[in-house]
Amino acid sequence: MSERDRIQFMIDTKNKIESAMKTIRHKILVMSGKGGVGKTTVSVNLAVALAEEGFRVGLLDIDLHGPNVVTMTGYSVPPDVDGTKIIPAKTSDNLKVVSMAYFLEEGRPTIWRGPIKISAINQFLGDVEWGELDFLLIDSPPGSGDEPLTVMQQIPDVKVIVVTTPQRVAIEDVRRSLNFALTMNKEVIGVVENMAYLVCPHCGGEIRMYGSGNTQTLSDEFNVPILASVPFDPAVVELSDSGRPIVSWYRGSNLEKVYRDLVAKVIERLEKGEGTRGEA
Repeated sequence: MSERDRIQFMIDTKNKIESAMKTIRHKILVMSGKGGVGKTTVSVNLAVALAEEGFRVGLLDIDLHGPNVVTMTGYSVPPDVDGTKIIPAKTSDNLKVVSMAYFLEEGRPTIWRGPIKISAINQFLGDVEWGELDFLLIDSPPGSGDEPLTVMQQIPDVKVIVVTTPQRVAIEDVRRSLNFALTMNKEVIGVVENMAYLVCPHCGGEIRMYGSGNTQTLSDEFNVPILASVPFDPAVVELSDSGRPIVSWYRGSNLEKVYRDLVAKVIERLEKGEGTRGEA
């Protein structure tokens, strides 16, 4: 490909993404500098809860090496292809899903370097027929690599939710994520503190397995709110592994209430235009 053709290809890709994103009101990147903090669990349940509230929601899994959204949503029928367009899997009346897992054999690794990963994400952003959406939630792998960087570069108005656990090791990595988002001049809606505590089944007291206070310190440092402190519940493991989102299958639980409150807080901050932004 000549330099001229390469530049034209980049322009065409940018235009396709801009066209696809015009019909989506809110774009939210769910990210963290730390793996294993529950980004996908938060993304899936936030998406499902928003859809149950009547919003039109898209859920895009850009964790190309460890895509888990399909497992957690419990819907394995892959998207359709119509010419050059990908038609998302529709897991409910209001929820559309796209994930690399739909295009891989079970257990098969994605052995890709940066340029191929960037190309795949650009295709998900520009070639998927999302249609009109109220929310597009983008579940990202840990860190500040090609996946979240590509999203931030290609979607100027994307906003960020950062997920962490209270553990100091996680907080140190999440601090890098917040600095990353602010350096890219992206608005941070807030932080979700996952696995914040365990409710003792005998006395009802809170057990802080990963300590306490670290997330609040991070919140104060960056002037970003803690949107939710999500408790640890052993039921989450069984529900997530079997493709039953918490908000739909754990009705009446404290965990469901926390996620419903998280939805309300996100909507409130978006409507008020509240968020922390860095300098370009």
